[in-house]
Amino acid sequence: MTATPDLGTPRFASPDLLRSAFRRHAAGVAVITARGALGPVGFTATSLTSVSAEPPLLSFGIGTGASSWPAIAETGHVGVHILGEHQHELAATFARSGADRFGPPTAWRVGPQGVPLLGGVLAWLVCRVVGRVPAGDHRIVLAEVELGDADGAGRPLLYHQGGFNALRD
Repeated sequence: MTATPDLGTPRFASPDLLRSAFRRHAAGVAVITARGALGPVGFTATSLTSVSAEPPLLSFGIGTGASSWPAIAETGHVGVHILGEHQHELAATFARSGADRFGPPTAWRVGPQGVPLLGGVLAWLVCRVVGRVPAGDHRIVLAEVELGDADGAGRPLLYHQGGFNALRD
């Protein structure tokens, strides 16, 4: 006879249940950047997903209440940056509301299509926005990769249990 697994006590769907479940899901950390009307904007994202290899498409989510949303809603291009385990502070800066995200010590430059590009990352991509799909209080942004560099050295930064972590062997 097979033992019945303990499934815990089920709860009805709620924002808290979703947040609690996804705290247990480790995710890679990226920073999304764009050129805004008043200067560069950016935010930390753990929702980055590869969608298609041909054509090369990716997606990420952004809340419509986020300070970066107005620029992302209007821009034609975004920068996508895969962070390394050495970039805890950069991830925290771009996640913090009201932070001067592009001030010192953030190393960045204006790249192709006017997209802000961050230094020291594991990989960066410049992508053309091809869609913005409504999804509750968020939008799922679909973007086609136009160019980039994936030759950065190091190991990925992960987000798990509400904090930034390094990958362990």
